[in-house]
Amino acid sequence: MIPAMSHAATTGPEPKRRDMLSLVATAGAVIGTCAVIWPFIDFMEPSRDVIAAGAPIDIDLSKVASGQQIVVLWRGAPMLIVNRTPQALKTLQSPDLVSRLSDPKSSVHQQPPYAENWHRSIKPEYAVLVGICTHLGCLPLYKPNPDPSEPVPDWPGGYFCPCHGSKYDLAGRVYTSVPAPYNLPVPPYRFVNDTTLRIGENPTGVSYELTSVVQM
Repeated sequence: MIPAMSHAATTGPEPKRRDMLSLVATAGAVIGTCAVIWPFIDFMEPSRDVIAAGAPIDIDLSKVASGQQIVVLWRGAPMLIVNRTPQALKTLQSPDLVSRLSDPKSSVHQQPPYAENWHRSIKPEYAVLVGICTHLGCLPLYKPNPDPSEPVPDWPGGYFCPCHGSKYDLAGRVYTSVPAPYNLPVPPYRFVNDTTLRIGENPTGVSYELTSVVQM
């Protein structure tokens, strides 16, 4: 179930929608050429027939430690799942961080209604994001730890795109003054139980498709 876009941004020109098949092809090419710069990530993939069918996939969260990210493929695109630490959640609410974000309140339609909050997720500790930069479809690197100099000065922790320098926090919210125009999309998902995440299905009563977002 990988996606495209639609809905208007709060400011600026009308967003240019990308063709879904072109997006998948681009993402596939980037994955192939940039895999060497995306180290230290655990891939938990369902069977090939499940991926091909675009069916919902289940992930066992009991294996994801605090502070760890895993990546799964759904409909040909990388889905980022992060077990955010209490400190990371505190940072996401920091006024200093929020002041540096382009769309801190998720005003642009890049997520389902159940992720229109400061942590952009159902449960604050678990981030579920599409791992494709909204600039040119590159793969942002997971850099969760604050650092005074790397990958850029005064790094608060989050995602960094090494191709063109776009930055996102650990909720996938994009920074100001970077090439990427929008927050990372959030796919449809729900919790089957306390330890099982299902990507590709919404909670009961919610209708949302990844194809409806403004931009991938």
